[in-house]
Amino acid sequence: MERRSFVSAAAAATLVSAATDKPAVLGGSPAKVSPVAWPITDETDEKALLNVFRGGKWFRGYGKKVQEFEESYARLTGARHCVAVANGTSALLASLAVLQVGAGDEVILPPYTFVATLNAILERQAIPIFVDVDPATFQIDPARIEAAITPATKAIIPVHMAGAAADLDSILKVANRHRIPVIEDACQAHLGEWKGRKVGTYGVTGCFSFQASNNLNSGEGGAILTNEEEVFLHCSGFHNNGNSSHRPHSYVGNGLNLRMTEFQAALLMAQMTRLEKQSQQRESNAAYLTKMFNEIPGIVPALLYPGCTRNAWHLYMFRYKAAEFDGLSRAQFLNALKAEGIGASSGYSPLNKNPLIDKTFQTRGYQRFLSPAERKQWPDRTNCPQNDKLCGEAVWFTQTMLLGPRSGMETIAGAIRNIRAHAGEVKRKLQG
Repeated sequence: MERRSFVSAAAAATLVSAATDKPAVLGGSPAKVSPVAWPITDETDEKALLNVFRGGKWFRGYGKKVQEFEESYARLTGARHCVAVANGTSALLASLAVLQVGAGDEVILPPYTFVATLNAILERQAIPIFVDVDPATFQIDPARIEAAITPATKAIIPVHMAGAAADLDSILKVANRHRIPVIEDACQAHLGEWKGRKVGTYGVTGCFSFQASNNLNSGEGGAILTNEEEVFLHCSGFHNNGNSSHRPHSYVGNGLNLRMTEFQAALLMAQMTRLEKQSQQRESNAAYLTKMFNEIPGIVPALLYPGCTRNAWHLYMFRYKAAEFDGLSRAQFLNALKAEGIGASSGYSPLNKNPLIDKTFQTRGYQRFLSPAERKQWPDRTNCPQNDKLCGEAVWFTQTMLLGPRSGMETIAGAIRNIRAHAGEVKRKLQG
């Protein structure tokens, strides 16, 4: 037997064997698949930080590391310009400010995203207009965007959820037809691509986060990409209290202090040395896991749009269909996985229904331009039934689960097959 055939047969035998044992929640042996410890560091990171520390130039106006990172990240992504900022929220906030999005303006976004996308809009006293998702992809449904556009629409923010590209061709087509700028929320999509070109380089700006959980990590940090000179100058100024030249008291407009430190930039330069290799490992494991999951009824991996030529795999997402697991609820399924030593999450709740929005609408600022009638109409305008359903089915694995060995993917798939094979027993156990 050829080695490849032997390995394939051995993997299949492992899955069959696992399905004959009891799941851990019923007293069987736990599968135990641990995520890789994150962040991954070595002496390169230590040296980078110590060099900044000993040099004494910790502020971007004194040192050169932030500028070096901006130039490196622009080269890596193929963007003309990069502005390093304090975090991904800062990148979104600066982008909205530079596009002059303000009180009463409307901004389109998906309801399946991290709260920072929403918070940046609310901070500008703009009105979030949620457009429902395509549940197969977990992304904003481009076919629904045009119906949400009004004369008050001033920006569209597609989110490249979990590192997979939203349907940029369709979104940009609608945006260009209505002359509405697009801000790409690529905070989770480092090295992600649409048709061979890095995400974050298609919109007026592209926003990235380097928060601790992200694939490129400096604890906190962010970046704005743009190919437009004027936008670059305004973003550069806005993130530096309105000073684009870094000369003392030379202001070109209003702004905030959203600067990145020299420490963060030095750490990012070190982390970037292993980014590509880590990305390839995630891609390989994700492809293998998807192949196995496609053979398990009730486990539906998130689909990619044809134009998504590279997924960053910040998360591995799938939909869980309880009917295929003898009515075992998602919460019970997650508990069964937890008993196996396999960490998983239920993901986001419906952001468009979060109470923080109504509380914000009740503040004095919003009451000046948002009438009681408009507040009353807002929930109907932003109703997202597909997202409600998705939020009840979604399951996530973090990117660190994809950095382990291929055998870990086989163990995960085997554990899920085993849970499904004993779903009725598991359900009765967890109900009791």
